[in-house]
Order: sequence, then C-alpha cells, then structure tokens
Amino acid sequence: MFNFLTQKFTSIFSRFNGKGQITQANIDDALQQVNDALLEADVPYDLVKTFIDQVKNEALGKQVIKSLNPGQQFIKIVHDRLSEFMGGQGATVSFQIPSVIMVLGLQGSGKTTTTAKIANFLKDAAVKKGKTRNILMASVDFYRPAAIDQLEVLSKQIDVSFYRAKNNDVVKAANEIYEYFKQNQFEYLMLDTAGRLHIDSKMLEELRQIDSKLNPKYKILVLDSMTGQESLKVAQAFEQGVGFNSAILTKMDSDTRAGAAFAFRYALKKPIIFIGSGEKIDDLEQFYPDRMATRILGMGDVLTLIEKAEKTIKQSEQDDLAKAISSGKFNLQDFANQIDMVSKLGSLSKLAQYMPGMDPSKVNPDMLQKGEVEIKKFKAIISSMTMKERVFPRVLDVSRKQRIAKGSGTNVSDINYLLEKFEQSKQFAKLFNKYGNFKNFFK
Repeated sequence: MFNFLTQKFTSIFSRFNGKGQITQANIDDALQQVNDALLEADVPYDLVKTFIDQVKNEALGKQVIKSLNPGQQFIKIVHDRLSEFMGGQGATVSFQIPSVIMVLGLQGSGKTTTTAKIANFLKDAAVKKGKTRNILMASVDFYRPAAIDQLEVLSKQIDVSFYRAKNNDVVKAANEIYEYFKQNQFEYLMLDTAGRLHIDSKMLEELRQIDSKLNPKYKILVLDSMTGQESLKVAQAFEQGVGFNSAILTKMDSDTRAGAAFAFRYALKKPIIFIGSGEKIDDLEQFYPDRMATRILGMGDVLTLIEKAEKTIKQSEQDDLAKAISSGKFNLQDFANQIDMVSKLGSLSKLAQYMPGMDPSKVNPDMLQKGEVEIKKFKAIISSMTMKERVFPRVLDVSRKQRIAKGSGTNVSDINYLLEKFEQSKQFAKLFNKYGNFKNFFK
C-alpha cells in the first residue's frame, strides 16, 4: 500500500540532507520530482498542479524553524498539504440507529465482501462498548452469479442475520427486504446493490428507484483503487446518477500507486471512510488522512498499528506477556506467545508499512520472506517441545534437540538458532522492563 509514493518521496527528501536553507533552486528541484511522482501514481494532472502550487507557495514563504533542518521543514509542509488534500482530520465513522446502509459499486470492486466488512465493523464497535447490534444483511445483486450466496456465507461467518428476497426484480426485492427489516426491528440494514462491469443507465435507474423507496441514511460507494483515475470517473458517474455520502477504497494491499486515495477527496468533495487492505473479513481500516500522509512520507503509522493490536490481541494475552517480562521469568512458551501475537497483526511485509523509517526501496522482500519462514520454524520447534522444555530451556541437551528436530521437521541447527534468538529476546525484555513500561507497548 502506497509503496510507490513512499519510495519516491523518501528519495526526494534525502536530497535536502546537508542543505543550509530552503531556496528557490532546491524547492523547484524537489517539487519537479514530487510532480513526476504524483503523475506516475495516476493522479490527474490538474490536481497535481494544484497540489504543487500550494506546497511551493507555502515553502518559499516559510522561515526555517530553528529546531528543524530545511528538509524536515519541507517534509512538514508536504505532509500538511497531503493530509489536507485527502480530507484533513477525516470523517468520524458513526451510523445512526436505525439505518439503511446502501452499498454501491461496480462488479469486481469488492462490493459484496466490503458490505460484510462494514457489518463486522459495526458489530465489533458495539462489543467494545459492551453492547450488541441487530444487523441484517441482504443483496439485490441478481446480475453477478452467486453474489447473494456469497453474502449469505459471509453473514454466517460474522454471525449476523441474512435475508434472501423471494422476488427477483431488483426494486421489488429491495422493497421486500426493507419490509422484513422494519417488521423485525433490525438496527441496521446492510444492502448490497446490483453492480455491473461498467456504468450503464439501467443500473443507475434501478439504484435511483431503490434510493427513492428506501430513503437510506447512508450510501457508500466501493471503489477499486487499482483502477486509478478511472475510479474517479466511476465515482463522478455514481454521484451524478444516484449520489453517495462517502467512499471505501479496496485492494489497497495490491500494487496500486495510490493516486485514487490522493485525489478522491479533493476531486469529489466526499470523505473516504475506510480502506480495504486484504481479503479477510477484518481487513478494513478506518481512513485517517493525516496518518495516511505520514505513511506515504515513510514515517510509518504507529497509531494504526497500536489500534490493530488492541483490536486483534486479547487484553488478557497482553497482560500475561507483560507479567512474564516484568517478573523476569520470560520463557520459550512466552516467546511463542509473543510470536503468535505479532503474527495476528499480519505478515512482516504488512507490518513494515506501519513502521517509521521502513523505506520500501530498502526493504529486501527476500529477507521478509526469510523471516516468515523462520517464524513458522520457530512455531513448529516450540510445539514439539514438552512444557518442561519450554519453561526450562536449559534442559535441552543434544538428545532432546534431536527428538525435537525430528518431531518438527527441522534440524538441530534450527533449534540452536531459535535458542539464540530467544536469548536476544530475553535481553531485550530485561532492558524494556528496566527503562520502559511494557504494558504501554499496546496502548
């Protein structure tokens, strides 16, 4: 996600190292490269020009803050303008009760899966507050084979209600679903609407009729971020044809160059509320423009990583690991738990995107892959140990190691490497316990 722009911007800003001041010459040089990077990212030319003019006017009128070098000053200006272009502080994601939430989009955009992701988000948000939500999912997408079946499967996966309309006419089916929603007093109706491979007048007319009869409080447009500038044209067509409140960009885990995310808010004057970053039901991130600007500039996004940890890892697991470290009794079982906790957050390549200073151009994919393989080996090795061996690894003699290697499909050298990494982790834990509060690591 955004790796292309991050690589470009990191390279551009490195040119400011050693510069004594921000001058017309070095600003022009940097802005030309920013201009080229945005055009290569498939941002429309007129929006690129507007962005460049804003940055240039502010940069040349700025006095360098004493505590910052010129490069940092320029980066701050670019960051602020990036954030502003993408929506500033971003929209607060909340939905009134009761609400009909109408999900729009073309076939192939991930519309059906995203419908379930939103329902899952609403359900999880309620659980955090000690509440439950009575959610109904339904579909009137009769044009894509198995679309309705797919939504039914997803409803079971996230444990929310599903209704299959008996009528095969799109508008009549929508009315039938709406009546079921009202009669059974659901709090939310997540309605997956009919899509096409491209915009056509019949689709828009059907959507207008559904909109008129159901009067949904929220209309969310799902856009495929890989389509670049084309996604903006799709959004404009939906806005003119039926209207919508906000958007979700999908496939942000792909090789997209992020032009759609950069340009959408400024071009459409509509907020992006979520981004889809994978196929799993919880691969949905709330979109924060200021955080995304930080990520694009290679500064990471620690806040989102912390929120992901809080959502994914149980509080009891965090507390148990914190207790093991603070007590000084960190063992191989704790080490395995630590690995599991990190694995729950995603692959190493995915986590790298959130970490400050992780320039994509300098992160070797082979090394990340090697790390993934090592993690799998470590899990297999520890799983082949007895509890005594996990708690007291000093008992691991040659014969025990040979038995474990055979049971885990590894070599004794792999076990020795694991023990080496474990010792390093123990030393880190001691330092962390001495100089910092581990429990704050996830807060």
